Amino acid sequence: MGSRMSSLARLTAAAVAAGVVAAAIAIPAVGGTGAMFVSASEDLGIQPEELKEPPLAEKTTVLDAKGNQIAQFYEQYRENVTLDKVAEIMKVAIISIEDFRFYEHGAIDIEGTIRALAKNMASGGISQGGSSITQQYVKQVLLNSATTDKERNAALAASYARKLRELRYALAVEEKYTKDQILEKYLNIAYFGAGAHGIEAAAKRFFGVAAADLDLVQAATLAGAVQDPNMTDPDRGKDYRARLLSRRNVVLDRMAELGKISKAEADEAKAKPLGYKDTPLPGGCEASQYPYFCMYVRNEVLSNPIFGKTKQARTQFLNTGGLTIQTSLDPGMQKAAEQAIKKHVRASDAPVASEALVQPGTGQIKAMAASRKYGNKKRKNEMSYNVVADAAHGGGIGFQAGSTFKTFTLLTALKQGMKINDGFSVGEGYTAPYYSSFKNCKGENIGDPTHTVTNDEGGGGFKTLATGTWGSVNTFFLQLEQKVGLCNVVKTAKSLGIKRSDGNKLQEYETFTLGINEMDPVTVATAYAAIGARGKYCEPMAITKITDRYGKVKNYPAKCKQALDPEVADAAANILSGVFTKGTMRAVGGIGRPAAGKTGTTDDQATAWFAGFTPDLAGAVSIGDPRGAVTHKLNNITIGGVYYSSVFGASVPGPIWKDTMIAALKDTPATEFTPVDTARFGGCGQSCAPVRSEPDPADQGDGGGDRGDRGDVTNSPLDEAGGDATFG
Repeated sequence: MGSRMSSLARLTAAAVAAGVVAAAIAIPAVGGTGAMFVSASEDLGIQPEELKEPPLAEKTTVLDAKGNQIAQFYEQYRENVTLDKVAEIMKVAIISIEDFRFYEHGAIDIEGTIRALAKNMASGGISQGGSSITQQYVKQVLLNSATTDKERNAALAASYARKLRELRYALAVEEKYTKDQILEKYLNIAYFGAGAHGIEAAAKRFFGVAAADLDLVQAATLAGAVQDPNMTDPDRGKDYRARLLSRRNVVLDRMAELGKISKAEADEAKAKPLGYKDTPLPGGCEASQYPYFCMYVRNEVLSNPIFGKTKQARTQFLNTGGLTIQTSLDPGMQKAAEQAIKKHVRASDAPVASEALVQPGTGQIKAMAASRKYGNKKRKNEMSYNVVADAAHGGGIGFQAGSTFKTFTLLTALKQGMKINDGFSVGEGYTAPYYSSFKNCKGENIGDPTHTVTNDEGGGGFKTLATGTWGSVNTFFLQLEQKVGLCNVVKTAKSLGIKRSDGNKLQEYETFTLGINEMDPVTVATAYAAIGARGKYCEPMAITKITDRYGKVKNYPAKCKQALDPEVADAAANILSGVFTKGTMRAVGGIGRPAAGKTGTTDDQATAWFAGFTPDLAGAVSIGDPRGAVTHKLNNITIGGVYYSSVFGASVPGPIWKDTMIAALKDTPATEFTPVDTARFGGCGQSCAPVRSEPDPADQGDGGGDRGDRGDVTNSPLDEAGGDATFG
């Protein structure tokens, strides 16, 4: 008896409480009976309160230069859609199960609220929601805008205080928007499980269709998922899918009960399987067709202060801003690089080849490719970092750049007034005369009279700026670096954007000119692009324009400076063009248009490079073993199905560069280099060759540089030692 009286007392209290709440809120009830208003009570403070509605987190879309989508980034996978882009059956299903009188009541459903309050009071807690779709929208806004655990807990608290707060916001929402607008907002903000936020994302994730194309079974499934998306998440296993299926059937029964569908239609739909497609979530660089370029873009946004003062702000900007990022990637040039690499290096090979293409005069990165796919599957020989870029853009430590660095010594000599045919006699070995023969940029003596750098294949005799470069003669460039000053060479390199891939300071030793510093293709290609642009250095750039969710456009122009005297760059281009006809690339050949470049090989063939340019496009190719180039050298190795006793710059990187450039520039009219100023750089000055009766064969390209051979041919007259790149 006491127990029944206690229950009766609770029910009575519930009815009273419901009456108090109903009397406290002004609610226009819309229906066939006309409008009904209940007076508000200022004493209870339940009055409309403006709800702050921050923009919903939306995915960011990344486009190539042609406007094709190449990647997506998001914190919450969501694609906002207007209500007319949602299937009618979906609207019917969600209203039937969540708030069947949605279009008939005001901010809250009085009948539903009284019913829920009575049940909750009887049970001594919150066991039934009774929330309208408007209230649910309010709750989702509060939850999505929460930035702290305290705010998130408050948005989810099972308390009457939270309910009353939501009611105040709901009143304001109902005054501000039409019912259709509220439903649209609710469908876009609701979480459905499986990582899908909003109806469009859910339709694609669950069933591989747009929200506009949902059928009855699919609509009922998604309508059932919103009640407790974590417990019906089909990604979490068999039991969760069973709960989702059961919930779907509840929705179908409810729709039939309300007369929205017939019982026969409900039974037929209930007999069908769940139909969950598990469509992969789009986005992320793993899913991109161009993962290395994608990584570069992502890290550029996350690391560059122009996109936000803090990393947290930049991350939010990228993942939630609903941006459209236009990039510089040219799909045709990208294809050219990928196919050229694939022709010469296999994904299963131990060494990895990588290439970057950069546009002279803008610094725009047109392509980033590698022989291996990006990923974490070791059995597939995938790469887990951006081998084409520096560490700041998702890369690693890079590979020593070898003789590609000799170009910076050549440029320094031209800057100091040396002419193309100026030079000096060199031996087959070079030893610094004194410790003071080389000084770093701190003024410290770093010459090493105890160490001798040699040319593997001889290469002694009189060398000029031209012949020494064509033959890539190590001893010539050590002596040239001594003459022009190590620090001056370092400054020239830095002016062209040269910095170590790992972000550490450049190593300034006498072997700097032999490429002892670890580099990445983007950095080297950008430096060489500056020569092609007549000395105009432009920072590498991948992002050209960003459009925000409101359509506001921000353009990102090239950041350029005149790093070299144009005539110095012209003279260097003139000399470097001879590498294809008289130097280490003679066996490979040119590309059928004006081009210049430099091979690069490090000590004992640890890594190999080719960097080159035309006035229209520059590129750099590297190959090395990511397990450790020093311990896994490129000797007695099969690459791309071809055996190499030793790999040099002209063995693999050079042919990759050649094939890439021919394909990448096939639709671009050839541009000539600006002719060298012969009055300034022609002939020789005070360092002319001694008069001799017979020409020196060494002047035809023999020397200590990068071999021009391919495959297992090892007796080319263009063989190069590559230098002691590990010295220092």
